Amino acid sequence: MENILEVHQLSKHFGKKQALNNVDFTVGKGRIVGLIGPNGAGKTTIMKAILGLFSYEKGQIKIDNHPVSEASHQALAKVGALIEYPAIYPYLTGLDHLKLNATGDATTERIDQLVKQMKMESYINRKAKNYSLGMKQKLGIALALINQPELVILDEPMNGLDPQATKDLRDVIMSQAAAGTSFLISSHILSELEKLVSEVVIIDHGEVIKQATIANLNHQENDFIMLKTSDDAAARTSLAQVGITTAEAPGLVFNQTPSATLALVIKTLVKADIDIYDVVHQGEDLEASLLSILHNEKKEA
Repeated sequence: MENILEVHQLSKHFGKKQALNNVDFTVGKGRIVGLIGPNGAGKTTIMKAILGLFSYEKGQIKIDNHPVSEASHQALAKVGALIEYPAIYPYLTGLDHLKLNATGDATTERIDQLVKQMKMESYINRKAKNYSLGMKQKLGIALALINQPELVILDEPMNGLDPQATKDLRDVIMSQAAAGTSFLISSHILSELEKLVSEVVIIDHGEVIKQATIANLNHQENDFIMLKTSDDAAARTSLAQVGITTAEAPGLVFNQTPSATLALVIKTLVKADIDIYDVVHQGEDLEASLLSILHNEKKEA
């Protein structure tokens, strides 16, 4: 498959802290790729590097086989992006923003079509200072899409969107991907991301742990169980003493194996006088797969 984006051996320090370490992944043309990992793993830093927003010490970024760096931006003409928060002028209308940013031919037709697709008709002529968080987010996404880019980079695009707006966004992204547009999307809402992406790049501590299709991830043989207890910190310590490692997540998450069973966990916690408030079996979904990979990485470290 031909790639629209190639990131090779990318490394970056902020002072003494290594933010990225030999990051290596690709995005194929017409593919929707999720960039996932814990908070602070380096996802936004990677996206900013792709957009040439800062220099990096080592590695290479190519968009459609053209290099991108802080001093070389030509390939970014093919890219649309929303990173963190949309840059919006409060006293301009949504329509003003789109007109200001639209380039090329048939801008009026493209704007009208995108406003309709994003279902922004009811407020597009209002000043942006009166927009809700969700309205601003949709406008930011529309600005990323308005010039029909070949690659779209979206950082937490579902932020502030209600369920209907989230579905509408999903429909727009999937429609554009079917027409050949590529997407790199970071989101902590894994249940929604899973409905969109064809593959994921998993990053932790500034390193790519795995790049795989959703189908391959979800065929891993894992049986994850999440517990909520009266004292998660004490529970984690007690379980570690009997050889059961828990992932760093809200509550306690562990992979049930023949030597680490739910029965043993309950017995250990009862003996430690720790109450169990809830037990939830994690299905084979993107969240469970991510927890599994991070869990195994921690064990091997």
